[in-house]
Amino acid sequence: MSRTTSLRWLLALIAALALSVAACAEDAADEPEDDVDDVDDVEDVEDEEEPDEDVAVDDDIVVGMSISTLANPFFVTLADGAEDAAAASGVTVIVSDAQDDAQTEADNLQDFVTQEVDVIVINPVDSDAAVAAVENANAAGIPVVTVDRGVEGGEVVTHIASDNVLGGQLAGEFLFSELGDEGEVAQLEGVPGTSAARDRGEGFELALDDADAIELATSVTANFSRDEGFSVAQDVLQANPDVAGMFAQNDEMALGAVEAAEAAGVLEDLVIVGFDATDDALVAIDEGRMAGTIAQLPFLMGQLGVESAAAVAAGEDVEAEIPVEVELVTADNVGEFLD
Repeated sequence: MSRTTSLRWLLALIAALALSVAACAEDAADEPEDDVDDVDDVEDVEDEEEPDEDVAVDDDIVVGMSISTLANPFFVTLADGAEDAAAASGVTVIVSDAQDDAQTEADNLQDFVTQEVDVIVINPVDSDAAVAAVENANAAGIPVVTVDRGVEGGEVVTHIASDNVLGGQLAGEFLFSELGDEGEVAQLEGVPGTSAARDRGEGFELALDDADAIELATSVTANFSRDEGFSVAQDVLQANPDVAGMFAQNDEMALGAVEAAEAAGVLEDLVIVGFDATDDALVAIDEGRMAGTIAQLPFLMGQLGVESAAAVAAGEDVEAEIPVEVELVTADNVGEFLD
């Protein structure tokens, strides 16, 4: 073989080896690229899962609920209903106690605004005093729902309450019939400025308008309190010895009046009618110490408050007013209401 031929053969061999090495390097380079793609795919899956967690947090509806007072069994039951509905629907409800103080209530509502809750549910201490707090929530873009008692201003998406006018009228008509549609009566009024006190009083007045032989001897505020009901009823009975019947705008005041009448030794001669159908009042009716009461459904009102709030937070429409039924409870049907 000549030198020229050998050189050509060597050059060809080198070229072939170079091509082989290049091909191997290319294959090796391809493999890491596939691995990188797989890692990217994993990262993409992880990125897709994170927003779902964020959405779950965003969908967690928080409702701030201000109760006028948790010293009253009626409102304790209302709060229980709210918490029951919250547990059933996955809504978080924060319940605050205004302790029958308008300023405490305003502070509680401001806390809800600061916490940026989704909806505020309020059972106001005072329907007029609560207006500023409702307007503050409106300005913050937080919808407001009222329960049992309304407010006299601001924007409220829905109001959930018993027909208090009808309840007051039913109470009056029953009281007068128990007296044979004649004689003197007294009324113990609730917290001034509350829609419940106003409406129940209006209903009682309607019944009075149709009772020509019934005389209203006095109507005095006892602030929905059993203690005040006791002291005010004592004063009423001392100043008006001919009073034969008494309508109290809630059961706590009625039970205070029962105690006052017992202390004065006149319970057997006094017909007492309350409002709310609390457990203690039902027992008093069953025992013959009270003549009757008007049944509301506070547990249902609490449930409806939270359910309506959740619907509003979800962007659903709700009725401007959601009525809850009332019913007269007497010795004839009290067994249906006792546990």
